[in-house]
Amino acid sequence: MASWFKGKRKDGFRTEAGSDDSYGSNDSYDMAGEGAVTGGGIEDVLRPVGEPTVELRPVAAAEPAPEVAPADGFDEFDADGMAGAAEVYEQTVADRRALVALCLYAHDRARSSGVAERIEEGLAGVGVTALRPEGERFDPAVHEAGGTVGTEDESLDGMVAETEVVGFSDRGHLLRAPIVTVYTSRATTA
Repeated sequence: MASWFKGKRKDGFRTEAGSDDSYGSNDSYDMAGEGAVTGGGIEDVLRPVGEPTVELRPVAAAEPAPEVAPADGFDEFDADGMAGAAEVYEQTVADRRALVALCLYAHDRARSSGVAERIEEGLAGVGVTALRPEGERFDPAVHEAGGTVGTEDESLDGMVAETEVVGFSDRGHLLRAPIVTVYTSRATTA
């Protein structure tokens, strides 16, 4: 034990007399489980435990609850129960939206690619997928053009060259359009 500790320990469990260490002595504990007050040494911890003192008896099966008839013509749910369930559902959806928005905020500010990937994996686990449309035809309905890059290859004209900012969709619903760079033919730009 370190010399700076007030009550140096004599053994593994006790402190010297006069120490104000409240956890110092285990003298009052029955560590062997047989009613004997021990000094808290390792021998007491390793001593075999005697027979269990509690008698185990089988528990009788509970009687089924009596059936209660619906009141006032309501078959299964009352009006308050349905309204309460709708409120809980609406709150759950609002909480999910807030958490997804917070994750997107954290993703955009992640300095480590590993952290960004882990956030994307977590979002994918709840149905939010990252959109990186490289190689796809540019579609202004789902992509935002951030810039263009010229190309000599006519087949690449109008295709997405790279994703500048990752987009996200939630189970097919577009949350944020990816910002992309689009190939343009040098023949049409000249």
